This record gives sequence, structure tokens and C-alpha cells, in this order.
Amino acid sequence: MLVFDSLETGPLLTNCYLVGDSESKIGAVVDPGGHVGAIVSALDRHKLKCKYIINTHSHFDHVGGNNDLSKETGAEILIHPSEAGMLTQLADQGRIFGIAVENSPAANRTINEGDTVELGAIILEVLHTPGHSPGSISLVIKDEGKILVGDLIFQGSVGRTDLPGGSMKKLVQNVKEKIFIYPDDTKLYPGHGPATNVGVEKRTNPFLTGELW
Repeated sequence: MLVFDSLETGPLLTNCYLVGDSESKIGAVVDPGGHVGAIVSALDRHKLKCKYIINTHSHFDHVGGNNDLSKETGAEILIHPSEAGMLTQLADQGRIFGIAVENSPAANRTINEGDTVELGAIILEVLHTPGHSPGSISLVIKDEGKILVGDLIFQGSVGRTDLPGGSMKKLVQNVKEKIFIYPDDTKLYPGHGPATNVGVEKRTNPFLTGELW
């Protein structure tokens, strides 16, 4: 049975997600922005062993807890190959925003479109969804009607595309071709703010309905 939880972490209140299997107790933490003590407490509360730390992309607010959490749990760090090189340059990235950030350890392995991450009976399917950044990924929790979309799409908005490697054209294309193909009641869990669903965003998101184009 699926174990699923979220908490806001780090200086920009990034949504960090815990995903796991209640039987095997194998879990993953997606986008630990910081507040690692709170993440570890949540893992303990759900009796999950963190096997993987998965980053939807390499922006500092999504990976700021990688170092401490990997030390605490021994979890492997997984990220798209286009983002892997940025993990060891987080301090420079943080300085641009006036925030002190420690570098992440290097990724243990990279994941790409079509890959899966197995957490006992729970399967995460990887979608490559660039636009916010070149190696942004989304994670479909198979058979659960849930997708973790990182900073690809928010409730009524989308991720910024003015940072290096961003592209509004690619972002909109990937949302429409890879996210909006799922049923309308599929829940979308973004990197910031409240959850939404496919149907609502299809009908009302001005960045995706053409109102702003």
C-alpha cells in the first residue's frame, strides 16, 4: 500500500514528498529542500527506510537537503543526467540569490524518460519534462493517480523559464504532451504551493489555455 506525505522545506518552502511502500517499508524522498530533521522525523513516523533521494531538478531550493539527508539515511541520490553536474555547484547558485547553500554530493546514478524507481510494490515512472530547467523530471506514481511535477506546473501557473536552460515553449509542450494525457482526476503535486489536478489545469491555467499567448 502507498505511503505518501509532504512537508515544506528549505528557505523557499519547497514541497518535499515522501513516497513509500507500507509493506516493505522502502521509501524515497523527493526534493529535500532543507529541514532535514523534519524529513527524518516524517520518515520515522511512517516507518520508512529512505532508499533514494530523487531530485526533480537541480535548483538549490529542491536539493539543499541532499547532503545531510544522504549522510543521515545512506540513500542514493538520483537525478536527470542534464542536471547532475549542477549538484556540486550549489554554493555558487545560492550566492546569486543571496542564500548560503552547501553543495550536494554527486548523484549516485542518473534517471531519464522511461526509467522506473521501485519502492517495494510502489513504482515511480520517470518522465523527462524540461522547460523550467533542461533536466526537469516528473514522477508518475503508477496506478495511484498521482504525479509529482516539480516546478513544471503549479496551481494556476507554471514554473519560471527565465533561468539558464529554461524554455516556455518546451514547458508548455511537455505539460500538454506528457501530463495532460492523463485522466482529468489525476492529482498533480508541484514543487511549491497546493496540489491540483489535470482537469482543472486544462480548463483554467492561463499559461496553458492560450490566454497568455
